[in-house]
Amino acid sequence: MSAFTETRDFLPPAELALLARAIRASPWFTTNTLNRDFVATKGFSLVFRRSELARVERDFPAFRPYLARALRPDANAFYLNPLELARGSRVDPHVDRSLRSYLKEVLPPLAVSVLYVEVPDALEGGELVLARGKKHLARVRPAQGSLVVFEGDLTHSIERLESPGKRLSLVCEQYELLPEELEQVPSFAVESRARY
Repeated sequence: MSAFTETRDFLPPAELALLARAIRASPWFTTNTLNRDFVATKGFSLVFRRSELARVERDFPAFRPYLARALRPDANAFYLNPLELARGSRVDPHVDRSLRSYLKEVLPPLAVSVLYVEVPDALEGGELVLARGKKHLARVRPAQGSLVVFEGDLTHSIERLESPGKRLSLVCEQYELLPEELEQVPSFAVESRARY
């Protein structure tokens, strides 16, 4: 695969609107649990093995159309997170390895799939920047309904959002783990700062 691909109109507007409502209505949706690279962002995370895909689709039915089309057949573990940025939010450069809390050493994912659920009409900032080491590869302007898939070992960041409104995406890190690694990852878990 090339460093990244972009598919426009990945989901129709009605499904995007349903997805946005479902994410924001979730009791898990609050200030992110992700690391310090994620500045002033909101969201929650689902960790699951492929064996629990039916449970994810049952518990989060609005995710089903995305999961049905975005998951790679060779991936067996996933880190899925809605990610919302508002004016002033940003994500600093990093390489995804979100399963590190379960595996002492983990390779980057095979791929990272980003669906842009909601993008401000007059977007300023909020662009996805992709790099391999110090080599800049691309600056991707989010488009509502687009799916961007990039190689999991790429360094990436999101520029500070300057415009009003919300930039909401659904991000999935897709891993191919060895059997002994997979055993260390929860079959299904929700990570959130929400408490009740």
